[in-house]
Parts: sequence; structure tokens; C-alpha cells
Amino acid sequence: MAHADDAQQAVPDTPGPRTDGVRRRRPLRERHVEETVEIAVPVRTVYNQWTQFKTFPRFSAVVRDVEQIKPTVTAWSIGYGPLRHRFAVEIVEQDPDAYLAWRGLEQHPAHQGEVEFRPTGSGGTAITVRMLLEPRGAAKVLTRSSRATRLTARLVRGELLNFKHFIEGLGQEGGAWRGTIRNGRVQHDHPEPPRSRVAQWPVG
Repeated sequence: MAHADDAQQAVPDTPGPRTDGVRRRRPLRERHVEETVEIAVPVRTVYNQWTQFKTFPRFSAVVRDVEQIKPTVTAWSIGYGPLRHRFAVEIVEQDPDAYLAWRGLEQHPAHQGEVEFRPTGSGGTAITVRMLLEPRGAAKVLTRSSRATRLTARLVRGELLNFKHFIEGLGQEGGAWRGTIRNGRVQHDHPEPPRSRVAQWPVG
């Protein structure tokens, strides 16, 4: 669902914290919204549940449906009542139990964001969501206003609190995907063996 132009846009390579010896790319040099909520559940459980995107409609006030298009791309349907807006999101960076960054595709206004998961001293999790709106056209006027920013921040915080109550009520995750993503590509622990240039012929 992504445009060719979208696929060619590079995420700013801003140095960030290291995870498992790998320097993580940070997409947000500035942000419009930042909200943090503490959850009384361990980081691994919180992260595992968060990455089960299809379960978001179970706790979200605005997410109606999430469809997995490919490993790094999902299509989201959001709205109130009969109003719906559908858009694609690409995961550009993902580190298990630590970090996830995304960017919107084919969305007006466009946006990008990141989620950080940090352990708390009590054994719980501090989850932080940051978002940067990148509006186009007339939408620029709306997102420049402080009122629009406050409304977006209020919505993000409300969704975080909904997730907090959801996972604390469950006490355990309903699934997990522990993969790592770099620059929009899933990283494999073991590279695939070389293939013959002749289709379906084994190598060697």
C-alpha cells in the first residue's frame, strides 16, 4: 500500500541508545506529542502485547480494525461512529522489549512516531509514545495550533491508559513477535543460503 516515493524516503539516521550492541536509528528529531504511562506489568509482557496490533480494537477508543499487510506494514482503520479513516503504517525500527518506530503511509496529515519500553524500579514498565505530525496542504494550519496538539496529546494519553488497563487486567500477553526490524526490513539471525540462478534448482 506504500507509494514508491514513500519507500525511498530515508529515516533520519540520528544516533541513539545501543541495544544488544547495535546502534539504533532514531526517527524523531522533533516531536509534537510525548506521553508516558507506567504499567504494573513487566517489560517483556507489555512489549509482547503491544506488538499484537490486531488486538488494539479490543481496548482502543478509536481503532476499529488492524490488518497485517506484510511483516512491516499494517493497515489501520480508525474513527468514531460511522466515520472511518484507513491508512497504512510501516514499522521502520523495532527492538524487542525496548523500542518501536513507525511512519504513516498514504495518510493526510502524515505522521511518524516511536514507542519506548523501560523497566521501572517496581518491576513494571514505563511506556512512552512520541509522535511527529507532518501535515500537507490545508492540514498544516490545523496542526500548527496548540489546541490541535493538546487534543492529539489527550487522545494518545487516553489510548495509553486504555492499554494499561487492558494488559494489567490480562496479566499476561496474548501473543508475541520477537523479531528485529532495521530500516523497514526484518533482520534474520541466519542469512538465507545462496540460491541458484535457475528457478527451483538447489545449490550444490
